[in-house]
Amino acid sequence: MRQNPSFSLADTVEIRRVIAANPWATIVSDGPEGLVSSHYAVLLDEDRDDLTVVAHVGRPDDLIHGLGDRELLVVFQGPHGYISPGWYGDVAAVPTWNYTAVHLAGVPEILSEQENLQVLDRLVAHFEGRMSDPRLMWERPNDEAFVARLAAGTVGFRLTPTRVVAKRKLSQNKPSETIETVIAALEGDGPYAQPELAREMRRAQDARTAAGR
Repeated sequence: MRQNPSFSLADTVEIRRVIAANPWATIVSDGPEGLVSSHYAVLLDEDRDDLTVVAHVGRPDDLIHGLGDRELLVVFQGPHGYISPGWYGDVAAVPTWNYTAVHLAGVPEILSEQENLQVLDRLVAHFEGRMSDPRLMWERPNDEAFVARLAAGTVGFRLTPTRVVAKRKLSQNKPSETIETVIAALEGDGPYAQPELAREMRRAQDARTAAGR
């Protein structure tokens, strides 16, 4: 992802928020047969306050990605959507796409079997915690043998990135009144309505307003 100073996202707290809100990530590596990508849920390491993440891959994806031996790129995609030039008013303009994205790159550390189990347990708890009647990993009808078989088919990893590129392209280069018009269009009922993107733009706009006071 090409970085643009106008749209750079450098605040660690904000980057962590984007990662936490969008855990379904794309994992990319460059192996002997070329580029390969996979898709997995990735969480922030709860024992760290930086951008370290933990996850697992199913076998044989660990071999396909050369997990632990070569650089891995983990891509998080936040809210995104089409922006019509008509929303800019009677000015020369072309369509664009607003989005938030975070790229973390580095050589991951392979987790021990026990650490992998902990990550799997946390993944289940993280997502099942929203259910009214959550089914946690160690609860019946699951038993220890079932969980052991499940875990044996996975390889956990921890990635502390050595390169971070985060970008938030949310019409920051437009006047405030234009941004408000775009937000209103995204909140509407048109073919390109995208309320999640509208909320992300509102958050960024409010932060800029507060900083300018």
